[in-house]
Amino acid sequence: MKALRRSALCLALGMCLASLAPMAVASDGSVVGRTAPGAEVTVRNPATGFSRIVQADASGSYRFPFLPVGSYVLEVRKDGATLGEPVEINVSLGNATHVSAAATGGVSTLDSVEVVGSRVVNAVDVSSTESATNVTREELARLPVERDPLAVALLAPGLTKGEFGGVSFGGSSVAENTVYINGLNVTDFYNRVGFSSVPYAFYKEFQVKTGGYSVEFGRTTGGVINAVTRSGSNAFEFGAEAAWEPAFLQTSASDHYGAQGNPEIIASHDEYDRSSVNFYASGPIIRDRLFFFAMYELRDYQPQNTTDLGDSMSLGNSDDAFWGGKLDWQISDSHQLELLAFSDQNATVTKVHGFDLGSGRRTGYQNTRFLDNGGRNWSLTYTGYLTDALSMKALYGENERQFSQKSLNDIDCNRVRDLRDGISKRDVGCTNISSVIERGDEREAARLDFEWALGGHLLRFGMDREVNTSHHQQYYPGNRLLYEIRDTQPGTTLDNGGTVPDDVFAYVRTRTNEVDGQFESVNTAYYIEDNWAVTPGLVLNAGLRLEAFDNKDSDGRSYIKMDDMLAPRLGFSWDLKGNASTKLFGNLGRYFLPVANVINIKQAGGFFDERTFYVFEGFEDFEYNGQIYQRPILGAQIGPVDNSQGDGTVGDLRAEVDSDMDPVYQDELILGYQSMIDEKWSWGVRGIYRKLHNAIDDMFITSNGILCGGEPSEIGWVMANPGENVTVYTDTNCDGESDGYVTIDTSTAGWALYDHDGNYLGERGWSKPRRDYKALELTLDRAWDDTWSFNASYTLAFNKGNAEGPINSDTDFSDTGRTENFDDPWVNFGGYGYLPNDRRHQFKFRGGYAFSEHWQVGATLTAQSGRPVNAFGAGNPFDGTNYHSYYICVSNCTATNPSERVYQHYGRGAGGNLGWTYDVGANISYLRSFGDTRLRVKLAVYNLLNQERVTEVDDELEADIGFRNPEYLQGTDYQSPRYAQFTVSVDF
Repeated sequence: MKALRRSALCLALGMCLASLAPMAVASDGSVVGRTAPGAEVTVRNPATGFSRIVQADASGSYRFPFLPVGSYVLEVRKDGATLGEPVEINVSLGNATHVSAAATGGVSTLDSVEVVGSRVVNAVDVSSTESATNVTREELARLPVERDPLAVALLAPGLTKGEFGGVSFGGSSVAENTVYINGLNVTDFYNRVGFSSVPYAFYKEFQVKTGGYSVEFGRTTGGVINAVTRSGSNAFEFGAEAAWEPAFLQTSASDHYGAQGNPEIIASHDEYDRSSVNFYASGPIIRDRLFFFAMYELRDYQPQNTTDLGDSMSLGNSDDAFWGGKLDWQISDSHQLELLAFSDQNATVTKVHGFDLGSGRRTGYQNTRFLDNGGRNWSLTYTGYLTDALSMKALYGENERQFSQKSLNDIDCNRVRDLRDGISKRDVGCTNISSVIERGDEREAARLDFEWALGGHLLRFGMDREVNTSHHQQYYPGNRLLYEIRDTQPGTTLDNGGTVPDDVFAYVRTRTNEVDGQFESVNTAYYIEDNWAVTPGLVLNAGLRLEAFDNKDSDGRSYIKMDDMLAPRLGFSWDLKGNASTKLFGNLGRYFLPVANVINIKQAGGFFDERTFYVFEGFEDFEYNGQIYQRPILGAQIGPVDNSQGDGTVGDLRAEVDSDMDPVYQDELILGYQSMIDEKWSWGVRGIYRKLHNAIDDMFITSNGILCGGEPSEIGWVMANPGENVTVYTDTNCDGESDGYVTIDTSTAGWALYDHDGNYLGERGWSKPRRDYKALELTLDRAWDDTWSFNASYTLAFNKGNAEGPINSDTDFSDTGRTENFDDPWVNFGGYGYLPNDRRHQFKFRGGYAFSEHWQVGATLTAQSGRPVNAFGAGNPFDGTNYHSYYICVSNCTATNPSERVYQHYGRGAGGNLGWTYDVGANISYLRSFGDTRLRVKLAVYNLLNQERVTEVDDELEADIGFRNPEYLQGTDYQSPRYAQFTVSVDF
């Protein structure tokens, strides 16, 4: 224990009166506070020699914006005399460090107090109205956290694992988040699910923004992962880190069989061996001016996986290295330049063999698959401290993501899938590759940010612009046809309008799906915000962000263009006790979501999607690579060829896109309270309400509302706002040619109804998309004091509506913005209820303890209630459509006249909820220093209790109209089994 004067404690903890603080998209934080009016305040980074002096204004306020993350020393002088002692402070990512010094006549010199440890971080930022969780590299070293930014993000309250490898923020889908590295947006703009990344050891700090973020952040209705990388200093440093996840420390997963005894998920033979070794070096090129940090990482990943049905085994190999580096040039104390560059290119070669499930042995060679992804990325950032009151940042960068998927069998082999019930082998052809894909995505990003202090006001303004270009080619392997065999019943109406003949119980659907072109989207935003210190303890901020999205087709024409989208953000923070230890805060804001480039590609890219239906006449066998495979024998064609979803041409966009489309946006309201219990402990509570407005999705509009010969004309597939007015170009005078615009209220019209004999009966409309998220969060935190730390959170949440977002995880549909939710009115009719990302209760705990100088332990626990389960049907009581619905046929289901069938409504979540899941992680670390050499050895175990609880089930109650799915409620996804990771790091 050691005694400090209260004024010094204010410096260390930031627990005194503070001035306004900025929040920046880039890799920085700030220092703000009060001292004697006119005093000179100096902040200095001992590691880099950076130093800056500002003069406190007439009220004693001062601020240092845009400071690189790191450790600093702060000094205050007036009239040639030093006020107090120099104090060490930390500047964290996206936060303000509050430092107020005692001064004669300014802030009273207070009594001495005692504090444990050399430095404790204050968790209450009284100048901020946002909700965020910061996690440093040092804290991650003490915890069993997987080496992935998403695993770091999941430490924050209210976040859950989603489908397709993403995370859900506050009830949103996984396709609504944004990720930044050193201020560069690296989010995958093709489908908004993935992102570019760097090795774990390359990061310095993460900030997970879960709500209430300021106007310089946009293009998200989920959350933000903001990360900063390591940098060099005046000290030459180098080191290495090795990480190994050996197969022999992995617990085998269980195999799961369906209700009829057929294999559903064969996973007991799955395993992998993953290892990496990185080497880094950093130091000065010119002392106090120019610094470098460089890393090279060797990586090796060798997965072994069987298919879910256990009929083949894949042996993968990926060994591409990562390289990355950062240059920091302190041109002067007022001008800085930083360059970031890295490559996350990665190639995986996978050998595919047959597999005998009974013996557990692989058999003959079948195919070799190639998967390439990643790309080269760079950004250049300038920071200028133009005056004590005016500062700026400018960034330009490029983010590249390549994706390539192909195999050696692509020329000779079609994919053939047998999807009939009770069939144990789904892929019966000589390839199981879904599509041959070659895609290149490149983002050009530029932004300007300014901060201007004007007395009690801090004006922040700027702009950013992104040009996102996709080069995309895609087609099915073989002769570019996909064959699918499915069960059916005589009299069933197929998707192309054809009727299944008598005595036919299975059909073959052939499909051609091709696209080739270049597509561009341009997203632009301008913002301005005023942070106003109304009183010494009350801060109000009012901001406005002006967004514009412009998605273009393969010919460069604007396809979806939305301008003048105003996103207001209002917030307040009230320092209740006047010493920065307790605050009441709130935020009300609007956030817009851009349209993913996959929409340009598949809706306005000359997309060719042709489907033909045939009677299934059995299989014929053929030999390939010494193995016997099957292909279907095609009988009579059923109905017409269906190319309604794309005929290979870029059509008349006036007829395919709503000319007055509204954007997707979310309104958010947050009210919270945070308080320090003492210099280490803090707690908080936060109430959140989020409401999603609109959807942009494809709709099949069968009526233009104009009767020609007693019935309306069909428009076809239109990208629009379901449930809203849709304006499209169509035939208005019944001559068969489009000649004018019509506006259809799709909440009541747009879908033509016919009886069994084809007589027009009228129209129905679509349900309006809804998503509401209500949550209460409680947090408790104890800061690390060189001995132990602890963090706990509980979230009570209600996520309700009829639209998860631009993707559907309950139906495994990841084609962003082209979900089946609004294909016809019945898919979502009666579908209001608890959404797939609803987790009513969620507990999270993490902590670390050093029980000696050399030994540390850490642990994490996440416990959460299960997701809702649906009971999807195949038909509906309104027409003969045979598609996904919330209605189950309960009587007279084989009637050829749909009006004679009897249905019962099974709303969203009718199947109840899955059980709770528990995930415990634990680690032990050994630390040792040998002079200037530091050694850390760590063993981390994930899913320590080896929980393998179900996380997803088959929730299709009907396989076809009137036919129950025997695999209903069969698990389709489970927790990953226990595995362990060794890491050894040496720093010199």
